[in-house]
Amino acid sequence: MIIAMRADATPEEIQGIIDKITEVGMQALNLPGGDRTVIGVASSIPADMREPLTELMLSLPGVDHVAQVSRTYKLASREFHAADTVVDVKGIKIGGREVVVMAGPCAVESREQLLAAAQAVKEAGGRILRGGAFKPRTSPYAFQGLGLEGLKLLREVGAQTGLATVTEVLDHHDVEAVMAHADILQIGARNMHNFPLLVAVGKASRPVLLKRGPSATIDEWLLSAEYILSEGNPSVILCERGVHPLDRTYTRNTLDLSAISVIKEVSHLPVIIDPSHATGSWRYVPAMSRAAIAAGADGLLVEVHPDPKQALCDGPQALKPEVFARLMDDVRRIAAVIGRG
Repeated sequence: MIIAMRADATPEEIQGIIDKITEVGMQALNLPGGDRTVIGVASSIPADMREPLTELMLSLPGVDHVAQVSRTYKLASREFHAADTVVDVKGIKIGGREVVVMAGPCAVESREQLLAAAQAVKEAGGRILRGGAFKPRTSPYAFQGLGLEGLKLLREVGAQTGLATVTEVLDHHDVEAVMAHADILQIGARNMHNFPLLVAVGKASRPVLLKRGPSATIDEWLLSAEYILSEGNPSVILCERGVHPLDRTYTRNTLDLSAISVIKEVSHLPVIIDPSHATGSWRYVPAMSRAAIAAGADGLLVEVHPDPKQALCDGPQALKPEVFARLMDDVRRIAAVIGRG
């Protein structure tokens, strides 16, 4: 439910609405944006309470109108929150005018490897350093990441280069440890339906990058975001990274670029694209990145490695620094054409 206040509603009238919603055991949210105050009821409203609650809200001073949110997800819906959400990460605005590029190796392997990648990312214009410390792998014998040591290296190199950082958290027990070392908490595609983890990052004081599962519908993806939002964390960034393909001969997944337009229509949350995991091959990453920016993505999550052939994880999809630099030139040109920074 959304309660739109009149443009001349007083602070006392606005607080009265919030107090009344709280009195009936529901959560009220004061939503920013627009020329008037809008208050959302974040709680699920039983069917038999909708009409009485609507009548109660309309009877209170300062209320202009009341509307119901029709979608199964509420807080993630543009019906509930009309203005675009802009996530602030150490002064970097994701979802604003600037196209933000996050880049770095799939996995933190060593200080030298990470620093070389970070320097290449920064020199080319990337704003956020990515690097995995905990790596969920299909095979138990594959490199699983450096764990806490990888987190420490990520924080150290991020501070040294002035880049913000993003890394994946796998388990709700690890959220505090990852928060101590990274600026953005990433929820990987395999964990999109890990509800205890979603609840834990929803209670965290860090932005969350939520990847779409390879078999997930857009509604399922946004309902996962709803778990995070409903716990009080408004800083959610959606990441499309490909869905299961009909043909795995050429690419790992099928990049759903149409999801950008759909998300922009039905949700206020920023959306970025991961062309590296979507394609599985560095050859296709530049083209898919250019297409994503042209389609309106708020940013990219790209794998960059100083020596992809020696990478311990996902080397075939990582860009060499010189290829990444050329891609960043393309990103800037396309962004300028469509009115983005």
